[in-house]
Amino acid sequence: MLGTINSWPLAKKMLVAFALIGTLVLGLGINGYVSNKTLSGVATRHVENGITGLSGLTDVLADIRELRIIVYSYYNAATPKDEASLVERRAKGEAKLLADIDAYRKVAGDDFSADVDGLRARATELIAANKTIFDLRAANDLEGAVKAIKGVGKEKSHDAIEAADNLLTRTRERSAKDNEYGEGQTTFALIMTILLSLVSFAGLGGIWLAINRTVANPMAKLTEATTVLAQGGEAEVPSRDRKDELGQIANAVEQFRLGTKARAEADARSAAELRDVMDTLRDTLQALSRGDLTAEITAAYPAAYAELKTNFNEAVTSLRTLIGSVMESTAAINTGSSEIASASEDLARRTEANAASLEETSAAIAQMDERLKAMAGSAGRTVERADGAITTVSGGRAIADEAVQAMTRVADSAKGIDSVIEGLDKIAFQTRVLAMNAAVEAGRAGEAGRGFAVVADLVSALAMRAEEEAGRARDQLTATQTDIVAAVEMVEKVDGALANISGDVSEVHSLLAEMATDNQAQSTAITQISAAIGMMDQGTQQNAAMVEQTSAAARNLSSEVSSLAEQASRFTVGATAARPAMRPAPTPTPSRPAKPVAKKNATYVSPVKALPITTAVASGGDDDWTSF
Repeated sequence: MLGTINSWPLAKKMLVAFALIGTLVLGLGINGYVSNKTLSGVATRHVENGITGLSGLTDVLADIRELRIIVYSYYNAATPKDEASLVERRAKGEAKLLADIDAYRKVAGDDFSADVDGLRARATELIAANKTIFDLRAANDLEGAVKAIKGVGKEKSHDAIEAADNLLTRTRERSAKDNEYGEGQTTFALIMTILLSLVSFAGLGGIWLAINRTVANPMAKLTEATTVLAQGGEAEVPSRDRKDELGQIANAVEQFRLGTKARAEADARSAAELRDVMDTLRDTLQALSRGDLTAEITAAYPAAYAELKTNFNEAVTSLRTLIGSVMESTAAINTGSSEIASASEDLARRTEANAASLEETSAAIAQMDERLKAMAGSAGRTVERADGAITTVSGGRAIADEAVQAMTRVADSAKGIDSVIEGLDKIAFQTRVLAMNAAVEAGRAGEAGRGFAVVADLVSALAMRAEEEAGRARDQLTATQTDIVAAVEMVEKVDGALANISGDVSEVHSLLAEMATDNQAQSTAITQISAAIGMMDQGTQQNAAMVEQTSAAARNLSSEVSSLAEQASRFTVGATAARPAMRPAPTPTPSRPAKPVAKKNATYVSPVKALPITTAVASGGDDDWTSF
């Protein structure tokens, strides 16, 4: 069986495996669909015939009881309006009862058709009995109406309720049967699902076992053999007799093993030739490392390395010629660089002396500029403070004016309050007069008006107290008006004082503004002078740095040329032409510089920071500073 499966292509194996898995999944799906459809039918019948039917019958019972209540209410109606309302309610209730019965018929089913017909007949009889009762009550036959209510009305209501209760009981029984059927179908579906799941797990296990034995294990063995071959070992390639893709891979790995073995033998032969070539090349390179540029490769090389021998010998010849030329040129370069270094050092010392003097001048002018700018800034800030003082005084005068206006409005309001107090005084007086009249009338009434007389006395006392409080308020208001007038006078005096202060501060502001303008003009002039000197200082410093760098470069060049000549003399180039003797570099005569000379390879930096150049200043005369 496994041999037959091994002969299948991998695609066919996967197709069979997925077909089996799909069959198992399809079986589970069909079982789930059938079970769900059955349970859905049970649930639909339960909802439509059970829950909806019970709800409809409950509405029918409620309609019957509502009609019974309407009949009793109509009999006891007190007004024609209530009677008309109850007649309308009876008509709507009867129509709703018949409509609810017809609605229940749609969900009752054919087996309940006769019972629904009976319920409708009982409802029709109840409607007729209610009509009889209403007609008797409308004819004012109260006794006949009472008999009808307790007789035929009660009987027909009970018959209708009984018919509805019977249908309700049967509907509940049918719902119980549907529930039992649904539970049975649920149990059956669960059992089938479990059985199909077990079958599916068993099928998946068989598929996994077949794939593991026919694909996974042979692939692992082939992978192990491939790993051994990749590491350079020897291994037997398995599964070469298979007819599927795994057998093709195994045959390809076998071809790879045979090819690798052949390449290893060829690499061994190449390694022997390379070893001979490297030995000869190593000996020649050792001679070159000792400075012997006459050493060349003379041994015979294989054809594959003949070009290497030719290129190496040509490179050694070119290098020998180059070193000879370098040795001849270093002497001439050394003499010229020594002379340049001596001249550059003399020029650097003179330039440094000039730069030091110019730096001191620039620093002094910079200090003067900073002090003038500080004075101008202080004057400006003083003017700003004076402006703030003027603004503050102006604000104070405005606030004083607002205070005067506010106090004037308070005085006007006090006058209004005075008129209100006068009105309250008049009201209190009139209240006292009314209280006296009430007391007189109470006296005329005798014993019956005694209580009213007490109230009149209390009202009169309250009116007198109101007059007293009004008088006190008038006195307090008069005192307040006097204080307001005094406060207005004091605020006006404060406003006058603020006006005098504002005038004095304005004069101070004018004087400070003139001082600030003069300081600013002086600061501008000093700034222009400082900028010009700064440009001169910057140019001198740059010249000094350039000369120092030139001198350092010349010294470095002389040193490097000497080092290069020393290194080149280590090489053996065979027969060479006569070389000019290297003259020693002249030693410059030291002179005492104005400032310490900068160290070798160092850039000259001024101790005073150059001022920023803001504007171009024309220098006097036709002097060209760039030629300094």
